[in-house]
Amino acid sequence: MTPSPVNRRIFLGGTALAALTAAQARTASATAPSANPASEEMVYEVTRTDDEWRARLTGEEFRILREGGTEEKHSSPHVTETRDGVYCCKGCDLTLYDWHWKVPLDIGWVFFRHSRPNAVLTDIDGDAFLDGMDLRNIVQIEAHCRRCGSHLGHIVHTGSDLVHCINGASLNFRTVTA
Repeated sequence: MTPSPVNRRIFLGGTALAALTAAQARTASATAPSANPASEEMVYEVTRTDDEWRARLTGEEFRILREGGTEEKHSSPHVTETRDGVYCCKGCDLTLYDWHWKVPLDIGWVFFRHSRPNAVLTDIDGDAFLDGMDLRNIVQIEAHCRRCGSHLGHIVHTGSDLVHCINGASLNFRTVTA
């Protein structure tokens, strides 16, 4: 059987994504909380039982932050937020993103060029669905809060840029006072 030719863009995009993933994994592992040697799961600074999480979060927030869900497009007021401020994890209040890193994309979620240092960990999403599309065969990089492990969104390509595509339901916004 003759192998199919590899499209240059696919190859270069895949190579760039692999390099970015490896670099982020090195950065995340260098600054991540200690993992439990007896388990594959991370041990986070902020931990709660499911009942405690459910008491803190709405049903939709629990589905997104704790079960890895995705909110409906354009459902968050953070999508159109333009004031100076910071975006914090709804699960533990860790400051994750600054307003000046926000990218104004009218796609339906909140986008940032990058997070604050030591704020976001990444993982591979092996069970992704979006708008009824099965994305399990496409490698997706999940973004999680470093302190409590809450699911925030994904790292995605938009044109030639990699950006954090974040569920507004996973964030609290605070204005900056001068």
